[in-house]
Amino acid sequence: MLSVEHLSVEFSARPLFTDVSFVVNDRDRIALTGKNGAGKSTLLKIMSGEQQPTSGSVAVARETSVAYLPQVMDLADERSVMDEALLAFDHIHDLQASIERMSVEMAERTDYESEAYMALVERYTRAEEHFQLMGGLNFHAEVERTLIGLGFERSDFDRPTRELSGGWRMRIELAKLLLRQPDILLLDEPTNHLDIESIQWLEQYLQQRTGAVVLVSHDRAFINNVTNRTLEISCGRVWDYKVKYDEYVRLRAERREQQLRAYENQQKEIADLKDFIERFRYKPTKAVQVQERIKQLNRIVPIEVDDVDNSSLHLKFPPCQRSGDFPLIVEELRKAYDHEVIAHVNLTIRRGEKVAFVGRNGEGKSTLVKCILGEIPFEGSLKVGHNVQVGYFAQNQAQLLDPELTVFDTIDRVARGDIRTRIRDILGAFMFGGEASDKKVKVLSGGERSRLAMIKLLLEPVNFLILDEPTNHLDMRSKDVLKEAIAAFDGTVIVVSHDRQFLDGLVERVYSFAGGRVREYLGGIYDWIESQHRADIAARKPEAAVAKVAPAPAVSATPSTSRLSYEEQKAAARQRRKLEKAVADAEAEIAQLEAALHLVEDQLSTPEGSADTALYERHARLKAQMEEAEAQWLEASEALAGQA
Repeated sequence: MLSVEHLSVEFSARPLFTDVSFVVNDRDRIALTGKNGAGKSTLLKIMSGEQQPTSGSVAVARETSVAYLPQVMDLADERSVMDEALLAFDHIHDLQASIERMSVEMAERTDYESEAYMALVERYTRAEEHFQLMGGLNFHAEVERTLIGLGFERSDFDRPTRELSGGWRMRIELAKLLLRQPDILLLDEPTNHLDIESIQWLEQYLQQRTGAVVLVSHDRAFINNVTNRTLEISCGRVWDYKVKYDEYVRLRAERREQQLRAYENQQKEIADLKDFIERFRYKPTKAVQVQERIKQLNRIVPIEVDDVDNSSLHLKFPPCQRSGDFPLIVEELRKAYDHEVIAHVNLTIRRGEKVAFVGRNGEGKSTLVKCILGEIPFEGSLKVGHNVQVGYFAQNQAQLLDPELTVFDTIDRVARGDIRTRIRDILGAFMFGGEASDKKVKVLSGGERSRLAMIKLLLEPVNFLILDEPTNHLDMRSKDVLKEAIAAFDGTVIVVSHDRQFLDGLVERVYSFAGGRVREYLGGIYDWIESQHRADIAARKPEAAVAKVAPAPAVSATPSTSRLSYEEQKAAARQRRKLEKAVADAEAEIAQLEAALHLVEDQLSTPEGSADTALYERHARLKAQMEEAEAQWLEASEALAGQA
């Protein structure tokens, strides 16, 4: 579908990458990885045609469409959310205009028996069939489904886009790209402005869509769930791994070990050659051997080793005085502006706990954080415990840095003790290695300032951390360093984040924000996600089946039950567990089949999909599988109800 051939890119005579070649095939799901500055975004721009390489070429197959979502783009603001999203279907209006032109031409012509007229009729018929299969002009349902999947409410559809933040406007651009269904989709950090539910929706969409995907992302869970191939840009070259990201990490570590051994052997060989040349340079009897060694030295191609791995780097928060047993107690808290944001909030956080605030954007997470920090008034009770020293990280934290200091000096002023000897290593782990540490804060980008503010917070003595989206602008290695530091922190932590991989194993309790309410879930982030998944399946259960199955009554020790033997009770318990698993498996299968059906129906609404007989066959198979899964669910549910 797309071929990159002998690509080279130079900036100010400095090569970014040299002689890069690879092919993107249909159904490829490619993660483009490498350190910041390696050229990932540049490569995406070249593949999209927005930027030209220094040399080499990008060849795209005929009739192959390519769509590109950059990290930053100019966004229109004169339309509503719905009208902006509907621009994705301009091609349908073009098709409609083409049909109308052909209709007028057929009415005006009289050469009904000619080959040209018959060809016109055939084109008209084919175009009309495609138009109808795409739903004609009734494609609003598809637009609504995509916008809702990306986190919009129906009440948002008529809002002017100028009222929305940049993150929400980027979601509209992503929706337009997905609705166009290009053959190759190039995505640069698509999850930056998405919440967990929207990220999961996008994952499922990308897993099921036809065509190819090439994406850059620092969300490890996202790229592991979506991709099946990894392209790494390193040392000016592209290394192709036909595996998911986690497997790539393992293979890359093995490759780097091999590189190190080869590099060490080469350095020894070079040292031996130079030693021989120096020892015998002026001995006439060794002149031939010396010249041979010089030629041999000149023929050696230096082995490059991948960028230094800071895997041994560990950060630890400086010690701080112990806080009270309950750093935070909230009772019946309510906050409203022109509408109610959150109400009836009750939570108690104990010393040393690490909890997550999750939920869609705009549901009140940051509002509650501001209440805790005392930045805004509220109704109800909120008590901050004894000796609590709060360390807060938010996006505007970067604005408080001294613009005249260098990166190194900013950290040097807060570092204490032995940590001062490792400032350069710490800066390197957060992408401020080499000359970047000598830059002044005032020349840093917004993302660079946020990373610097995060390092500064890591070195300040606090016992209660509140982190609002701390992983934005961090690469995977930096996230690992930060996660390890928070896990080892003996104080209390609240993390507001949509990064599942970062939260996994870090938090033991989740507070979910939705509909103005805050609900507590014991367990980690994936326990909460699973509970949401079960709730969604329960809400989608077939109504007929639900009507036939009454809720299981509470088990009580009736005389008949108490007379059962021990073995009979064990057998009954085993049977019940078996039926419960059968119900759960059937529910999960129904959810998967529903998602697959929606995707196939979306594909059938496109010009290419409507002509694909294999898609119609797949649709029929999925329908049959859905009926069978629902029958199995009903049978297992009835049997389970009979056991109660």
